[in-house]
Amino acid sequence: MGSTVRLATVNAAGGRVLGGEQVDVGRLASAVAELGADVVALQEVDHHLPRSGGSDQAALVAQACAADGRPWRSTFVAAVTGTPGVDAEPAARTEAGAPSYGVALLTPLPVLERRELRMEASWASLPMVFPPGAPQRLRWFADEQRVAVASVLDTPLGVLSVVTTHLSFFPPRAVTQLREVRDWAADLPRPLVVLGDLNLPGGVPSRVTGWDSLVRGPTFPSPDPRVQLDHVLADGLVGPVTGTEVTRVGASDHRGVVVTLG
Repeated sequence: MGSTVRLATVNAAGGRVLGGEQVDVGRLASAVAELGADVVALQEVDHHLPRSGGSDQAALVAQACAADGRPWRSTFVAAVTGTPGVDAEPAARTEAGAPSYGVALLTPLPVLERRELRMEASWASLPMVFPPGAPQRLRWFADEQRVAVASVLDTPLGVLSVVTTHLSFFPPRAVTQLREVRDWAADLPRPLVVLGDLNLPGGVPSRVTGWDSLVRGPTFPSPDPRVQLDHVLADGLVGPVTGTEVTRVGASDHRGVVVTLG
């Protein structure tokens, strides 16, 4: 990879295939590996859930990425235990074998520090068309506890702090949570990059945080994207941005976002 760092964020959609509830984690893992990233931020990750065959999805994606010859590791952080929309409860902590759902950071780079943030759900329940694609049905979903995970990495460009999160689908709560993430990350080493499905459109995340948006382009829904929900934000001098991509990743209903630094 040389003196560059390539970062990617992907809403994994639990490995589900767009247009149905079939899960194909292998397809997701292969597609993420093909991005050629040094850091991968995943959201909507299933962890030992029955609906996805009890697999550790973050670990399987890391295993696929390790085909590049590097020792990839995954850090999964549970937002809820149980299955979202069925029997989910806020997760007080991440338990290695517990059926749960959350976010993950994957990298082969040395990790100097890790930390987690848990953010309360809003009171909102919203109607959503589920599953994405066809056939579809309208279901009501209650909001969930949200989490963020940070890793301070030793990279070819120097120390870099990386955060991933998946914010509330209720926009006022998502704005509040993004401010929580900003304040929680205030003492992390700079430069800082935040990647994830922020459930906020376009330039809103940059205006809320005062951070720079490194990529602009619609990411949702993936077949014909109309709005940018997936973002890469930077605070501090990250060096030159030498490449950006908004690309389909497997069968996710979100497009992935990739940034190359250096």
